[in-house]
Amino acid sequence: MKKAWVLTLVLSVLFSCKSAKVDDSEVSYLPARAIVKKNRQAALSQERIKATMSIKYRGSQELPNISASLRMVRDSIIWINFSKLGFPIAKLRITNKEVEFYEKISKTSFKGNFELISQWLGTDFDFMKVQSLFLGESLLNLERDKYVSSVVNNQYELQPKRRNPMFDIYFYLDPSTFKISKEELRQPEKDQNLTILYREFDKISESLFPKGFLITAVGEQKRTVIDVIYKSVQFDVPLKFPFQMPEGYRNIELE
Repeated sequence: MKKAWVLTLVLSVLFSCKSAKVDDSEVSYLPARAIVKKNRQAALSQERIKATMSIKYRGSQELPNISASLRMVRDSIIWINFSKLGFPIAKLRITNKEVEFYEKISKTSFKGNFELISQWLGTDFDFMKVQSLFLGESLLNLERDKYVSSVVNNQYELQPKRRNPMFDIYFYLDPSTFKISKEELRQPEKDQNLTILYREFDKISESLFPKGFLITAVGEQKRTVIDVIYKSVQFDVPLKFPFQMPEGYRNIELE
């Protein structure tokens, strides 16, 4: 159970307006450069995010639904408080330099780098990737590489022109919003796959934000599914990040 709480670090948001549906005939080919530009223009501009969410976890064991509160300052800090039936059960704080976490049920804690998160999610994660996950943005900066574009299942697909020797990655974008709808990262040599599926993006305060996301990580005969649904969201509000590591908790050890 101790790993499950950390795995649930995925989260963000509630919406009102539905994004427009796109008919097959309306999806015309666009070069990769144009798609990347439109995706950049659709990026979230707000610096401070406060959200509530529900989380489901299925892996070696299935946990009951968890509620969580998310507070974030872009490029600086991510803070998450997990609760069940209104009672706090765990807390997580992430900065560019370290990950701090504790959970009250098994009285375990962790303080260190992103190796723990990367191990549980099956691929390398750092602060920027975790932040992008919460905000519905691509794990990689699309402007730092060159891509080949195509239309697949009524969406735009981007693949790197030059294959990475460590992994294959695919980005799928909604042609009506140019937001990421799905990302797939495959590591054939390690027999590991990570898929992130975003729910619809709706407009909140003139910005597009996902209703939630679904992470599926498969590898080493293990399958982990984390399902996040955002319940509410606020932008650019005052935030506090209370966190005090309790004494006497057992350190979580990496396998």
